[in-house]
Amino acid sequence: MLNAPLVLVVDDDADSRTLLEMALSLSGYTVETAVNGRDALESARRNPPRLILLDLAMPIMDGFTFRTEQLRDSTLAAIPVICVSGRHDAARVSKRMHVAACIPKPFDLATVIDHVRHIVSV
Repeated sequence: MLNAPLVLVVDDDADSRTLLEMALSLSGYTVETAVNGRDALESARRNPPRLILLDLAMPIMDGFTFRTEQLRDSTLAAIPVICVSGRHDAARVSKRMHVAACIPKPFDLATVIDHVRHIVSV
């Protein structure tokens, strides 16, 4: 879709990535994906998204390290992040990360889309 807001989905789980990518695309968003925080930083620097959906537990660079690096980068720091994680303590730890929301896995797609729409209008 032309001029559709870009959402970056960062998750090492292929099923979660695919599901989120499909649902967001059908809801009118342009979607890029990354399998870890390092790839997500490269992607965001190349093409800054309007929103990032971020898993916490990933190899190479986890969500915590990604968020720390994101906040240190003045060109990326203002991009809102929604944490999407299966960690039992995700809601508690994500508060320290200054994210817009935290959605537990397994997630409800309607809830994810509602949160995205609240932050980024199509």
